[in-house]
Amino acid sequence: MSGRLNFLFRHHHHHHHLSKRPTTWNSCRRFCSSTVPEPKSRTEEEKDPAPIFFDRYVQQLLMTLTRIDYRKVFAARRDGTRLNVPKYKFMTDEELQQARAQIEAKAKGRIQMPPVVKIRSENVEILSDDPGLQDFTETTNVVFTDISFGGNNRNRLIVVREPSGTLRHATSNERHRMNQVYFPIQGREVHTPQMFRDPYLNDLLKREEFEFVLDRACLQFEPDDPEYHRVTREVYSRLNALKKFDTLRSTRHFGPFAFHLAWEKSMDALLVDLLKNHDTEEAAALIRLYHRIHPEAESAKEPIRDDIDLIRAYAELDSSKRNMITNAIKVHQTLLEQKNKMKEGLMKAHGFQDEEIEQT
Repeated sequence: MSGRLNFLFRHHHHHHHLSKRPTTWNSCRRFCSSTVPEPKSRTEEEKDPAPIFFDRYVQQLLMTLTRIDYRKVFAARRDGTRLNVPKYKFMTDEELQQARAQIEAKAKGRIQMPPVVKIRSENVEILSDDPGLQDFTETTNVVFTDISFGGNNRNRLIVVREPSGTLRHATSNERHRMNQVYFPIQGREVHTPQMFRDPYLNDLLKREEFEFVLDRACLQFEPDDPEYHRVTREVYSRLNALKKFDTLRSTRHFGPFAFHLAWEKSMDALLVDLLKNHDTEEAAALIRLYHRIHPEAESAKEPIRDDIDLIRAYAELDSSKRNMITNAIKVHQTLLEQKNKMKEGLMKAHGFQDEEIEQT
C-alpha cells in the first residue's frame, strides 16, 4: 500500500504547502471530553479511563452526582440567542405527565457529559522514504488531503511529503489545520485561542468562569487532545481548591469533574461538601465511583450495611482527611436526630400515637 501511495503522491499535482514550523493545532471533530490525568503509578498506555467512564453503572453514579436542577439546566445563557416568549396553556393530567417526560429527556440531553478518554499517541506512521525526492519541494512540506464528501474528519486520509523525501501520515496538529481549512467548524479556530493561555486563562479562573472555559474547550479541542487535558486539569484543580462545586453542578461538566477527582484520589473536599449539605446519597455515590475506579481500595473490601457505613469505612481506611469526614458525619447525624425529634414532637402535638409515628 505504501508503494501505491508513494507513486500516487509523487505524481499528484493538487497540493497544499505547509510550513515546517512547529504548530499548535490539533485534529478536529465535533465532540468533546473532560480530562482524566493518569495517577503517577499508572502510565497512559497501561490505563485507559474510557471503559470505566462509559460503564453503565458509572454513568448512573455520575448522573446522580450531577443532580439535575431544571432551573439551572434551562436558565437563560449569555450566548446572544434571542429569548423566547413563554407560553401558557391548560393541560390534562395525562398531558402534564407527557410534558414532564419531554422536559426530563430534554434536560438529560443538555447535560450530556463529554467523554473521558486518555491522551492520544503522537506517533506518526512513515509510509515510505524516497531520497530521490530530497529538496524537490525546497523548504516546505507538501500536504495531500482527501476532501471527498462523506468522510470523517478524524479518519480522513491526510499525508505529508517532507523535503527529505519522506512520505508520512499527518501529525495531529497538521490534521487539525487541514480539517479546519477544508471543513471548518463554526466557533473553532485554527490557532489555539489566547484564552487558553496565561495570563488570560488565569484571569478567567479568578472570575470563576469555569463553565465558560470548559464549554469553549469542548468546542476547540478533541477529547484526546493534550491541550484539552491541560486546560481541564487546571480548571478542575482551581475549582476543587476553591470548593466552588455549585458552579458546575447541574451542568454537563460535573460528571467528568467528579470522575477526575475520584480518579486522582482527591475527592475528599467534595465528599465533605456533600455531607455538610446532607446529601448522603450523593456522598455514597461518590465513594462507589471511587471503588469502581480503584477496586484495590481497602474500603472496597469491607462489608457495608448502609450509606453512612460506606462513608465511614472510606474515611477510616482510604481518606487522607479522616477527621474532617468523620466530623462531618457526626454533624449530619446530630442534625438528622434533631430533625426526627422535632418531627416526632409535631406529630404528637397533632394527636398521633407512637405506633403511628414509627410507621411514618
